Amino acid sequence: MKNRNSILVLALLALFTFTTSCKQNAEENKDAETDVKTEDLTETPAKISIAKLEGSPAYADAALMLEDPAGAEISSGGAIDFTFKIENYELGAQTDSPNAEKLANSGKGQHIHFILNNQPYSAHYEPAFNKEIPDGVHHLVAFLSRSYHESVKNENSVVVRKLMVGENPTDSLGLDMEAPTLIYSRPKGTYAGADAKSVLLDFFVLNTTLAADGNKVKATINGEEFMITEWAPHVISGLPMGEVSIQLELVDSNGDAIPGPFNSVTRTVTLTE
Repeated sequence: MKNRNSILVLALLALFTFTTSCKQNAEENKDAETDVKTEDLTETPAKISIAKLEGSPAYADAALMLEDPAGAEISSGGAIDFTFKIENYELGAQTDSPNAEKLANSGKGQHIHFILNNQPYSAHYEPAFNKEIPDGVHHLVAFLSRSYHESVKNENSVVVRKLMVGENPTDSLGLDMEAPTLIYSRPKGTYAGADAKSVLLDFFVLNTTLAADGNKVKATINGEEFMITEWAPHVISGLPMGEVSIQLELVDSNGDAIPGPFNSVTRTVTLTE
């Protein structure tokens, strides 16, 4: 009987030791797993990505026309008055779309993007305004923009005009107005806080279409290349804080650059917390 009791005690001790050891190992493994996950999240930077923006109202019948100046020739440079006519579109209104909450959105509402010689646009919330234009030959592209700066893309939403300013204007750019042309729009400026999480990438193309087996737009964002095969707005995610380099290039089906003074442009924007 004594031997049986001794054996039972030894068995219970062995079971207790085994259970305690397993519990300690489980806790150690759990801690180790937690440490690995924490380290991965801390050291792995966000990956830059782009995705097509969906959900914007089409405004398929919206139209923009330039009434003044009526002709291409302007006698002298300086403050030149521009008067646009807008149909089926309301300047100053907030665009009715969830995208207004997701992207940098203008509190002044819908507007016109006025782009001269493919330089950064100026935004205009009224149809009439003046701009300082020096003597020379200039290429104007103006189009309707939603309140969150996405361009309205149809054949009537854009004005393209060569302006010949001064008595003997010189064309230093040599742009063929009938050739495939890329016009840069967004990103632009500084993005802060929530606006820096999703940044709009948008552009206008003239005299061409984009396709997987045709002309494309190559976007190079902080050295990472993305090929865009559809004329559509995109959202850039995963951008780091600080200065960000954006290059847009119009390329052919082989990925070769399409000639043109506006078909490759690089801009820098800034993201802050």
